[in-house]
Amino acid sequence: MPGPIRVFMATEPVDLRAGFDRLAAHTRGLLMQDPLSGALFVFINRRGNRLKALWWDGNGYAVLFKRLSKGSFARIKSDSRQLELSGEQFSALLAALPVPSMSRPPQSGPRTIH
Repeated sequence: MPGPIRVFMATEPVDLRAGFDRLAAHTRGLLMQDPLSGALFVFINRRGNRLKALWWDGNGYAVLFKRLSKGSFARIKSDSRQLELSGEQFSALLAALPVPSMSRPPQSGPRTIH
């Protein structure tokens, strides 16, 4: 992916049997974002052991899919449907490490990292 990209993660679990079109619909419906914006949209399943990320490169969608053999991805609770992750936080999430603290925007509710 070229240059810096904004990363948004859904805070609620998503059925990851979804393909490109359903992930784009989740991006519009759950995250209230435009899937064609060039941002990366991250979704985690209920068990927490699978992650899919959707990205529009200007010519088509790309999907990143990761399934952990052990453990689970970090659960981040929020009053919001989405969180914006820094590059460092996204890297930690992909590595199934604890996600570094998130700076809390004043208008959102409290967040905890599990």
